[in-house]
Amino acid sequence: MKPRLSIFLICLLFGIVAGAQAQSKTLVVKAGTPVAPIQPTMWGLFFEDINFAADGGIYAELVKNRSFEFYKPLMGWEKTGEEYVGQFQIINSQNENNPRHLRLESLQGKELGLINEGFRGMGVTAGEKYDFSVFVRQGMGISTLKVELIDSTGVVLGQTEVGGFSGDWKKYEAKLTSSATQSKAKLRVTLSGKGVLEIDMVSLFPENTWKNRKNGLRADLVQKLADMKPGFIRFPGGCIVEGHELETRYQWKKTVGNVENRQLNINRWNTEFPYRNAPDYFQSYGLGFFEYFLLAEDIGAEPLPILNCGMACQFNSCELVSLDALDPYIQDVLDLIEFANGATTSQWGKLRADMGHPEPFNLKMVGVGNEQWGTQYVDRLKIFMKVLNEKHPEIIFVGGSGPFSDGKDFDYLWKEMRELNVKMVDEHYYRSPEWFLQNTARYDSYDRKGPKVFAGEYAAHDKEGKDSESRNTWKSALAEAALMTGLERNADVVHMASYAPLFGNVDAWQWRPDLIWFDNLNTVATPNYYVQKLFSTNAGTELVSALVDGKPLTGQDSLYASATIDSETSELVVKMVNVAKKPAMLNISLEGRKIAGNEMNLQILTHADLTAYNRVGKPETIAPVEKKQKLSGKKMIFTLDALSLTVARIPLKK
Repeated sequence: MKPRLSIFLICLLFGIVAGAQAQSKTLVVKAGTPVAPIQPTMWGLFFEDINFAADGGIYAELVKNRSFEFYKPLMGWEKTGEEYVGQFQIINSQNENNPRHLRLESLQGKELGLINEGFRGMGVTAGEKYDFSVFVRQGMGISTLKVELIDSTGVVLGQTEVGGFSGDWKKYEAKLTSSATQSKAKLRVTLSGKGVLEIDMVSLFPENTWKNRKNGLRADLVQKLADMKPGFIRFPGGCIVEGHELETRYQWKKTVGNVENRQLNINRWNTEFPYRNAPDYFQSYGLGFFEYFLLAEDIGAEPLPILNCGMACQFNSCELVSLDALDPYIQDVLDLIEFANGATTSQWGKLRADMGHPEPFNLKMVGVGNEQWGTQYVDRLKIFMKVLNEKHPEIIFVGGSGPFSDGKDFDYLWKEMRELNVKMVDEHYYRSPEWFLQNTARYDSYDRKGPKVFAGEYAAHDKEGKDSESRNTWKSALAEAALMTGLERNADVVHMASYAPLFGNVDAWQWRPDLIWFDNLNTVATPNYYVQKLFSTNAGTELVSALVDGKPLTGQDSLYASATIDSETSELVVKMVNVAKKPAMLNISLEGRKIAGNEMNLQILTHADLTAYNRVGKPETIAPVEKKQKLSGKKMIFTLDALSLTVARIPLKK
């Protein structure tokens, strides 16, 4: 396609070609005849530990490399003290899960210690309390360890100490309060006197965590998730499920039990992109499968764990487990179901209970594989499905359609998923905003009797600028809103959908765009977040037909629409998207139900600049506003703002 024609089409799709205002259209909504149920899982979340989303993100630990297990054992730590006054020795204890600890030996009785830099600094808040803990074994001589929060210049913000050490490993705890708010604070631990002290698992958490769970999750980030009222949360990824090679794949059994016994793993995004290398990116697994299940429960979402199918990332090593050696991988799935749902008398159900949750997590879905493709995936999935369907017919097992939204691999996998009778197929699409607008009718022609669709990873990728958040433009969010009306209109086929990735650290990202950006103290909801939230908090319970001239609105005069009934509140919910740079008139004619009351609620998300975005420090450039509009009779007239998403909630007589 010639460049000029391409630009013209892009302009046309976003309604910026000059021309007369189109005549108003009438959207006929048949509110009395539901088409299909809206699944409670329709709109959800996809979590992957990318962009420092776990360690350095939602997991509230402030100390990086707390157990000296990085491939450079003192990465993240700076030695303090005069030269030759002491020794820093990394000791390997041969403990498979937590092999290393640090021996500090003060030779002259002078101060000796370490400073931890945190995850691009430590965010601390004035007046807030912080929980410090450390495992210590005394060699000889040293009786106390001084603990200080310091700012980037070394000024002390808070201090405490731990002491009373013995010759056996023991956990010691203390609290300290920060006197100032700092985004780049550090932790300093210092010993005085002559002697030897061994330390491990040096840790600092804010006391204020989600639900005030000790050593828990970062409250402001989890609140953003809870506010979306998601139907599900998929975890732990993504590509980290696969690993760069099988040795570095995500293994859930290494993420449960006592935190100090969870085995560190390198994060597969560590050096994936040369232009965004993060050699200090590891997985401590303080956020493990138990914590993921708790998070799902806390925010009212169905858990959807994804497990490895015996294949490493095909974009990396493409390492495979032979077909006759898949038993341990299949057993991992069986054991996970037991961990989530099993009786407390079972091996894995007992572990769940010992960790503090005797009640089952009521797991209903499990994904097998992530973005695999080709016969290698199908051959392995067949073996998985034979065993899993026999042993757990009550569980929905989710298969995949590969990393692409179309093409021969995509078509091949869909054919195989149908033959395998897979109940749900995961589709991914990271494409341009224009692609999203062109594909709002994508699922109109899907087989109604085939597997259901899980739109597991999608995001419109717009142009990027220097700001980390710059790719999350209003243009990308508006295009996603248009596509999402198409997902909702096909709720009989599309049962689940989630934007991806979820989180991005502005100082340590590998991939963008992302739904929620954050630094050490702040969060920012993107325009894309608000689109997702408007759909998820206004999902409704039943799909109803909404047609113009007998057809759904899929871009005619730059308009898109879908409608649902919320039987719990007795309301009609209509979502309308206008991608033109001019206001649009849209009449709604209601059939089959009567309006109750004389006003309706509107939520409107709009901005005049398609390149605008929200960023840390300026978070509300694009945010929804709420309005009320008068009602009368069966017909309503909407003036849709230019470049807008409008959600109308119209009260109905029961």
